[in-house]
Amino acid sequence: MQHRLKVPAMALARLVLASGRSVDLAELRFSSTYGDLLEGYPCRPVNDLRIRGLLRAARLAHPGTPVHLVPPPREYPDQYAGGLGPVEVLPAVACLGTFHSTALDPVHDPVLYRSRLAVVWFQSTPHLPSGCDAEPALRDLDWAGLARDTRAPA
Repeated sequence: MQHRLKVPAMALARLVLASGRSVDLAELRFSSTYGDLLEGYPCRPVNDLRIRGLLRAARLAHPGTPVHLVPPPREYPDQYAGGLGPVEVLPAVACLGTFHSTALDPVHDPVLYRSRLAVVWFQSTPHLPSGCDAEPALRDLDWAGLARDTRAPA
């Protein structure tokens, strides 16, 4: 029999971090890493611009919530290098997820406070991360160092 984590009714999924903390995925946005690349080719300047845009979108969508980038793996296929440098490819799917968990500070009322973190990461397919099967980089999040306690809306 396979053990399944109970996912709260309001969450898309529950992840168990390497630290043992459970975090709930409240919102997830997928986008194609190169879906809007009309000219040129995937390379470090294009990828860095894409990452900055995703981080900016995360900050605008979630003001007051800290934003973290899981550094994406970068592949360098043996292809002709253009004027912007060698071809550099990121995974096909860019993800922006909003996670929450119990409060970090034990003095905060557990009913009134939640810890929150918006995370940008990349993965090869558009699948929902959940349980202990999430990408290792997601499971290794330093929640205590990255997330922030916020008062739940009334």
